[in-house]
This record gives sequence, C-alpha cells and structure tokens, in this order.
Amino acid sequence: MSFFKNQFANVVEWQEFREDMIFYKWSNHEIKKGSRLIIRPGQDAIFFNNGKIEGVFRDDGEYDIESQIIPFLSTLKGFKFGFNSGMRVEVLFVNTKEFVVKWGTQNAINIPAPGLPGGMPIRANGTFTFKVDDYIALIDQIAGVKDRYVVEDVKIRITSILDQLLMKWISKEGKDMFNLQSNSFDISKGIQEDLDMQMLKSGISITGFTVMSFSYPKEIQDMITKNASHGMVGNVDRYQQIELTDGMASGKMSGGGAASDMAGMMMGMNIANKMMNQMNQPTPSQTPQPPSQVAEGDGGQKRPNFCPNCGTKTGGTNFCSNCGQKLIS
Repeated sequence: MSFFKNQFANVVEWQEFREDMIFYKWSNHEIKKGSRLIIRPGQDAIFFNNGKIEGVFRDDGEYDIESQIIPFLSTLKGFKFGFNSGMRVEVLFVNTKEFVVKWGTQNAINIPAPGLPGGMPIRANGTFTFKVDDYIALIDQIAGVKDRYVVEDVKIRITSILDQLLMKWISKEGKDMFNLQSNSFDISKGIQEDLDMQMLKSGISITGFTVMSFSYPKEIQDMITKNASHGMVGNVDRYQQIELTDGMASGKMSGGGAASDMAGMMMGMNIANKMMNQMNQPTPSQTPQPPSQVAEGDGGQKRPNFCPNCGTKTGGTNFCSNCGQKLIS
C-alpha cells in the first residue's frame, strides 16, 4: 500500500456510467479523510488491493468511507488517516443486472448430413442472457488487467465458439435437418450449458440461451415450404414423388445449384426408403376358411364318411350299405 500527499479524491463513484458496461474500475486516486462512497441502484462496490478483495458493499446509497467502510475492510480496519495522507485502494463497481444480447451466425454453418459430402448450409439467430456471478474470478481473470468491460467484449467471446457449439448440438442424436425448429429447445439448452462452463472461469454466468430461428438456402427453404403447405391438404409422400419426377423430367433440378441438388438427393433417398419399407411389409393373411362340417349321429357321435371295413362311402347312414358294418359305436 502506498501513501501520497496529493491526488486525493473526495468522492468514489462510478464515473461515465453506461447501460452496456459490465464493470468499471475506480483507481489511480487516494481516498482521504471525509471521502464518500456512492453506490447507485443495480451496482455493487468491491474494494480490493493487489488483487485481493477487501470488502463487498451491495446496498445503494451514500457512505462515509472512514466511519462506514474502512471498519468492514478485511486488512484495513486499523487504518488511521493522517494530516495529509490518504489510503490508496482500488474500487470495482459491478453492474448487477442481467444483460440480454442478440446473436446471429455471420456465415452459413455446414452441418454434416448423410449423403451430403459438403454438409447442409444453415444459419441461425437468437438471444442469450448473462450476469456477473463470481467477483473473485472476475477480478482474477479480467478486472485485474482491464479498467472497464462492456457487453460487446462478452459477445465477441461467445460468438467465437458459437459456430462449433451449434454444429455439435444440431448434429447430436441425428436431428431432422429439415425441421430443426422443432428441436430448438434441446439445442438451446445444450449450448447454454457449454457456454456457461466456458464463461464461469471468468466469473460470468450464462443464464439463458435461445435459438429464435434457423434458415436454409432459398432453394431448400422453398422445398420445405411446399411440403409443409401440401401436407395440410393431401399426401406429402405422393407430392414429393410427383415433384421429384417433374423436376427430373423437366431438367429443372440439373441447373438449380448445389443446394437444390442436395435437397433433391435427400428427397429422393427418403422416397426410396419409404417405397422399400412398403414393399417389405407382409401381405395380409387370407381369410381362414370355415372348417368342414363333419356329420354327427344320434347322441352327438361323429359318423365317418367312409366305411372303416370295406371303404364304401357311407352316405350319412348308420350302417354301411355294402357290408353292413355299424358306423356309430
């Protein structure tokens, strides 16, 4: 700790406050006797020296540093102001609110897909929220070398790894590449957990992450829209077969670009798989014929159709007409 005879400060406060500023470090001044600390709503004031936290003050208001602050500092409780001397410390003001940030992929991400060597080009956008969670980690990793930190700094860190995380969670568990919106909740949850682990080291917690929408190349989006609209009024499988056949016959698919070729290939594979499944299904079994009726004699006993003695057809009588053998025992 150093003491000087000039550059004394009467008021310790967050100067040049901005809504997008995460923290502001008050430094390069000495606190003299009679100085005041001003904490505004939504701010915490952290006194620290040589990277070590001396005290954290969370309630907004105006405080006398000598009587209301110094007695609560960890190692400076016994400090006494001299005639022309002051106390040199650093005060970190932290914005305690939750920040909301919009994000979007700058370039299309090629997501691996079966049958598509180059991958499916997809863009996405949404929002994420964060707040400062660990003051010790924040001072150790960021505030120790920076005087201020803004939302844009965090956004740059997030977007630098976001493409990899999108690829990871979209590709996981074989999600439907043409209906990613239905899986947006699971994708968002997985990305949030990964981002939180990354930023936690810097004292920042990712409190939310949302994928608002996915977008495809125009050719693919047109096909998805057609399938969706046709599904409301008819058989989608039949529609896909007709569209694919018409496209091949007219030659439209040959000049539609790589995205159109990929979509046609995947649509054709889907149709072929469905046709094979239908061919492999077992045919319905024949309706069983009713069992032939067997003549019964008196008392419910069965009568043979042929004489067991001579083989003559019985004709429904009780005795064989040829040899007289009794047919009912």
